[in-house]
Amino acid sequence: MPERESMLRKAILALADGRSFEGSSFGAEGEAAGEVVFNTSMTGYQEILTDPSYEGQLVAMTYPQIGNVGINPEDVESHKPFVKGFIVKEYTAVPSNWRATQPLHVYMQQHGIVGIQGIDTRSLVRHLRDCGAQVGVITTSSQNTDEAIAKAKAAPGLEGRDLVRNVSCASAYEWNQGLWRLGDGYRKPPDEPRRKKNATNRGRSAVPVRSVVAYDFGIKYNILRNLAESGCRVKVVPAHTSAEDVLALNPDGIFLSNGPGDPDAVSYAKDNVRKLIGRKPIFGICLGHQILGLALGGKTYKLKFGHHGGNQPVMDLTTRKVEITSQNHGFAVDADSLKGSVEVTHLNLNDNTVEGLVHRDLPIFSVQYHPESSPGPHDANYLFKRFIELMDQHQS
Repeated sequence: MPERESMLRKAILALADGRSFEGSSFGAEGEAAGEVVFNTSMTGYQEILTDPSYEGQLVAMTYPQIGNVGINPEDVESHKPFVKGFIVKEYTAVPSNWRATQPLHVYMQQHGIVGIQGIDTRSLVRHLRDCGAQVGVITTSSQNTDEAIAKAKAAPGLEGRDLVRNVSCASAYEWNQGLWRLGDGYRKPPDEPRRKKNATNRGRSAVPVRSVVAYDFGIKYNILRNLAESGCRVKVVPAHTSAEDVLALNPDGIFLSNGPGDPDAVSYAKDNVRKLIGRKPIFGICLGHQILGLALGGKTYKLKFGHHGGNQPVMDLTTRKVEITSQNHGFAVDADSLKGSVEVTHLNLNDNTVEGLVHRDLPIFSVQYHPESSPGPHDANYLFKRFIELMDQHQS
């Protein structure tokens, strides 16, 4: 089908509560079901598409014009896109950016991602804010709205589903890529010991490269890039890797990654992390933060519509400073369920949900938001340095 004719084809977004929207198709044709959420980022749709945390979801962008910078091979957060469907107000089919190598809709076609454009995304977002995130269906293969609504009602939600199994790596691997720099691309991380100033003799003393085992619950590349850039030798392991196998590698620290879905459904991860508590320094982000909260004796719960975007205000309770953060999660740790050995360090200023934890006695901390940005602000990337310092303080 010619490109223009394909993008004029009717598409329907149907929600499980009976609300529906009509627009036109872009990307792959067919049908996709998943939880409908909205993302408030103004830029970075390519990073959003390739974030494994969006497994099982249909993502609506609140920014009205999407596609104008196209797609390039560098701005990816995993080996493929994981969103089930993409929802935008206005799609720009002809990109204008010096780094673009193809239009967004071609990329979506290649990966089977169904898209709908031309709907009132403001109305959709207000509906989700009022009624909560819910299961929906995007379809270009059916023109029957009632049929699409019925399919949305029949599709499963996120609660109780282990989606980590769909996104985690199959086998362990070493990571060897640093951060991106204009003109250089992604740099090779330092493989020699770092050196820092010695206050006593004003010379420089060697700081050994730290070894980190990173659990892949759906890990983003930029997290790994930040760890490598900070001087870590990173080994990524599958989500089901036992605590015994991790300890056998004798790492200086353990990292718990982001990922999709219900943390309570990933029981094997919770059990393994519980065995690792007190054995090594631990740093968790997003789903890793939630799993750590469960392993420490807490509980999690489903948020009404989640936090997705690059402009979430978070207060660091230890400094009273406010950070603007990048977030992508639909569950949260219940502060009242935490034991006395755990302290809440960060709060979301929009709804007072838990955004950070620290153990009072052990070298363990976590945050609900994404300090690696990509996309999003860089206010919180100091947390990678904090992890390095924690490992340096607790050398085996």
